[in-house]
Amino acid sequence: MTKGSQGRAETTPHTFGEGYLFGVPVYGFGWFASLVVGLAAGFAAFFAATFVAIFGLLIYNPVAHRAIDFNVTYLYVGLPVGLAVMAFALVYMGRLWVKGLMRRG
Repeated sequence: MTKGSQGRAETTPHTFGEGYLFGVPVYGFGWFASLVVGLAAGFAAFFAATFVAIFGLLIYNPVAHRAIDFNVTYLYVGLPVGLAVMAFALVYMGRLWVKGLMRRG
C-alpha cells in the first residue's frame, strides 16, 4: 500500500515557492521580525563574502607576488555583497509582510 491509498494527504517538504526559503516558512512574520531577518541576512552575507575574499587574497598575494592590503576585502567585496543581499532580503520580507496584511484584511 502506498501513502496515497491510505487516505492521508502526502506531505512533501517545500523547497521552492512563495513564502518558503530553503524549506523554511518565512511568511506570517510581523514587520519587526521581517526587519530582523532582512538585516541578519545582510550581515551574514557580509561576513561570508569577506571571509571568502580574505582567503582568496591570502592565495592571490603570494602567487602574483603582490602586496594588496586586506582592507580591500571589506570595502570592495564584503560591503557591496552585504548591502545587496540586505536590500534584496528586506524587499522580499517586506513583500511577504504586505501580502500577509492583504490576506488578513
